[in-house]
Amino acid sequence: MSKTITPYHDQQATKKEQVADMFNNISKTYDFLNHFLSLGIDIIWRKKAINELKKDKPKLILDVATGTGDFAFEALKTLRPEKIVGVDISRGMLDIAEQKIQKRNLADKFEVKLGDSEKLPFEAGEFDAVTVAYGVRNFENLESGLADIRRVLKPGGKAVVLEFSKPKVFPIKQLYNFYFNYITPGIGKLFSKDARAYSYLPESVAAFPDGKNFVALMDKVGFKNTKHRPLAFGICSIYTGIK
Repeated sequence: MSKTITPYHDQQATKKEQVADMFNNISKTYDFLNHFLSLGIDIIWRKKAINELKKDKPKLILDVATGTGDFAFEALKTLRPEKIVGVDISRGMLDIAEQKIQKRNLADKFEVKLGDSEKLPFEAGEFDAVTVAYGVRNFENLESGLADIRRVLKPGGKAVVLEFSKPKVFPIKQLYNFYFNYITPGIGKLFSKDARAYSYLPESVAAFPDGKNFVALMDKVGFKNTKHRPLAFGICSIYTGIK
């Protein structure tokens, strides 16, 4: 990325600080808007990403940028690991995740921590798998974030990244761009107290080095057997790599 895209153009705060503020602001409406804006398809994409770990049977999973925990809850149900640890930079999002954990009586299986995705508060080689769903494009330094994900993985451990990408096929590309640039911010403004958050979304996706460029970054920090799997004509992509 040649230019750093931040949620709030008029602030002097770092991208990291702005992203934390943004998610604190939208935490209460995040789950509703996520499912609403994606027409529920985000749930299917999450399941596809989690299925990438079925054969690996990871016992201890780290979910980076865990947010309100939806990806981790789905992973618990599908993969049945001994434990999942979620880390996120937004206290507001983690408060929602903790409410869900208590409601579902899963405190022994799922724990969340406030932390920086690029300086993960864990020892090297601690986890069997690391997942990130819709979080890497918010990293301030993508390369150092990926390197740290690799650091906390056990040798042979797998990273699974689910992220928006840019479709290139007509008319999907045109429809996607219209929806993302006009419909999404409009609905976001209607339901969220932070309208800027939903304008940042298409901007951050447009600036994100998706596809082969992201795979190249994974290769650069040392991941092996890296793969890229586009979903829904390239609207979303799953990336995997082995330490």
